[in-house]
Amino acid sequence: MSDPRPEPDPAPNPDPERRPDPEAAPTRADLGIPDWDDEYVDRVADRLMYNYDLDDDYRVRGERFDLYGRMRVESRKHFFHPSLNYANHGSTEHLFVRRASGATRADLERLVDLGHDLAAEWIDADEEHFSTDFTFVLVVPELPEDVREFVSGFRDRTLLRFGYYGHYEVNLLVVAPEREALAASANADVAHAFRLWTPVDAPAEPTGLVDRLVGLLRREG
Repeated sequence: MSDPRPEPDPAPNPDPERRPDPEAAPTRADLGIPDWDDEYVDRVADRLMYNYDLDDDYRVRGERFDLYGRMRVESRKHFFHPSLNYANHGSTEHLFVRRASGATRADLERLVDLGHDLAAEWIDADEEHFSTDFTFVLVVPELPEDVREFVSGFRDRTLLRFGYYGHYEVNLLVVAPEREALAASANADVAHAFRLWTPVDAPAEPTGLVDRLVGLLRREG
């Protein structure tokens, strides 16, 4: 004789597979961003990670940096279809950040020389190259007045083939986070990411590479 009682409903899975929220911002793990033991640098990385590819303990030409970041911006126009494109331009920023016990003008001049050496090695100068920035940041306990004056008045831009192949620029930034003091050269637009004492939603400086590329496209439009 069959049992007249109905079969019980199967128990729900207590740990169903969670699907990722397509609208959620990617996490550090999603982006492959490392963690830094230096709390200040780690918090700066939080502000940079959606725009820059970031690495830690970066070494180049005998110099070591706690953080290295690379941002690439490309623009292109096309006729009716993306395969028929023209006016392609590329801009890149290389960001080098080092925690140091202090900063002197000689330290900064050595970094400027490094920027010029890297420009000679890394830049593919052609009609599609618009700009490359080399931005060096020193994180220090104090910001001496002579260093502040040197950095604030510094600008170093080099035209490639009289500007036909774009240009590259070396930028400097020195920050003493414990003193809430910062000095940046004219086009070190990443400076806002290092002002952790300023809310991230506060009015910010121009976005540098993006603004310059937009200006170029407006002139060509």
